[in-house]
Amino acid sequence: MAANSSSIRGLAVLYIAAIVAISAGVWHTGFRQALDQIDQRGQADLSLAADRLTAQLQHHAEVAVLTASQPGLAALHAGGDRAEAEALLLDVGDKTSALTMLYVDVSGEVLASSTKAIPENLSTSRYFTRAMQGALGSAHMRSEVFGVRAWFFAAPTFGADGKVRGALVLGVNIDRLEENWRGDRPAIYFLDREGLLFISNRSELLFWQRAPGDLGPASPAGEVPYRVSVGAHDIWSVDWSPYVPRRALHLSKDLPVAQLTAEALIDTGPALRLALWQAAAVAALMATFGALLYLAGVRRRTLAIANARLESRVAARTRELSDTNTALRHEIGERQEAEAALKRAQADLVQAGKLSALGQMSAGISHELNQPLMAIQQYAENAQAFIDRGKPETARDNLGRIATMARRMARIIKNLRAFARNESEPMSKVDVVAVIDSAVELAEPRLRQGQVSLDWQRPAGPVWVWGGEVRLGQVFVNLVSNAVDAMEGTARRNLTITLDDGARPRVIVADTGPGIADPDRIFDPFYSTKQVGGPDGMGLGLSISYGLVQSFGGTIKGSNAPGGGAVFTVELERWTETEDKAA
Repeated sequence: MAANSSSIRGLAVLYIAAIVAISAGVWHTGFRQALDQIDQRGQADLSLAADRLTAQLQHHAEVAVLTASQPGLAALHAGGDRAEAEALLLDVGDKTSALTMLYVDVSGEVLASSTKAIPENLSTSRYFTRAMQGALGSAHMRSEVFGVRAWFFAAPTFGADGKVRGALVLGVNIDRLEENWRGDRPAIYFLDREGLLFISNRSELLFWQRAPGDLGPASPAGEVPYRVSVGAHDIWSVDWSPYVPRRALHLSKDLPVAQLTAEALIDTGPALRLALWQAAAVAALMATFGALLYLAGVRRRTLAIANARLESRVAARTRELSDTNTALRHEIGERQEAEAALKRAQADLVQAGKLSALGQMSAGISHELNQPLMAIQQYAENAQAFIDRGKPETARDNLGRIATMARRMARIIKNLRAFARNESEPMSKVDVVAVIDSAVELAEPRLRQGQVSLDWQRPAGPVWVWGGEVRLGQVFVNLVSNAVDAMEGTARRNLTITLDDGARPRVIVADTGPGIADPDRIFDPFYSTKQVGGPDGMGLGLSISYGLVQSFGGTIKGSNAPGGGAVFTVELERWTETEDKAA
């Protein structure tokens, strides 16, 4: 008995050690995957902020170039009316929210200005010197004349002989550019080529300096970031401000046009908490399983003793059989509850597969939304300007373009909402053509990013089948995404989708990738050719698709094409008017 107890204690210690080891592995994997997700979102936010700043600066640069060619400014060299020229500069400055607009001659003397504050002479300024060389000059600084951070553009003007005879100088108030995104998440700042932190949505970081060789800018107290690498990610530990995370994922992006470097600090706290929750859940499940296993062992030993006693007493045997029947009914109830829990878990796994597919497509979808948003802003600003200039027809054309882009964004968002919802309705008739159209539109950014050409041989009319619209869409999104991943690194990247409208409609998805190494195992759970524990998933996508297609009464098969590449065939049950069937 003592030896048996000692053995049980030894097994318990080993099991606890296994729980700790597996939980630690789950935490590490979960943290890496969570970092991958916030990295993708952070890159999108950083690109949006960088594109917004670059677009605003480019807009003012174009205004400077266009204004420099105005005849009223050229007339100043021949003794023209300064008041008329300054009225022009004031009008353009008010419409473009410029800090100041100046017109200067080749000596740097100001001939006309939109503001009362005028620099004495610009001949020594870097942007003026560049303009005198016949190119667009630009520079940023803290202006002593205007008392703000400013970005100056200088557009040269030319005489009839082709020589530079002056320049139009436009100043941009950086504080005005920061008004709409100051305090936004994440913390983003812009460093110039000398390491000066000149623009940021965290005003307390302005004018911090990054010394050569330092990891990041130094605080007034001299504190510089401490870096820890987690895979391909850089984690910074800083104590700069209550509004800057102490532990943050560091991202950077070079802006060669503006001569700036954009950097972002994204809080890693949510990723850490998510990984801890995952590890705790795994540990709890394993502990529960171990307790149940121990109780089962105890029960087995108890039953063995009872059976030995039953051999000698008939009455006790009968009583024990009755108890066993009661326990069996209890176990049947538990099994029914377990089956119900399994069905719920399968539904959760299907939803998780959809969310995983959305996560992989998020960067491309973000770009699909960001592009029209920037264009809408530009067209709206142009429409306002055209209305002010008395050109309603041109403004109406810009508004029409805005409406077209808004409809496109609404269509993308509608597809995302339909794909992400948790479908619980029974099966009914579904147009498989519309389902494939929606899946292709959702996967379009990934197709474009992967440089994959799509040949979708679409029938002229609808093809009705039995199934669930959302779940069937998940099947085709998984197949398209897997095909894009499979063709990565291949010279020829073609994806063909064919719909055979036969007695049982068949959808054939063929790619030009390396093919399937083991077609017999391709639909097994957790079977994957991708890196285990990587951001591309755990090998459940095709397994989920297999179960979904079977629930519709259909089949899904994977094979290799004779000429190379993988071929997946989805066969579905046709919907008919006379058939009475429940989902």
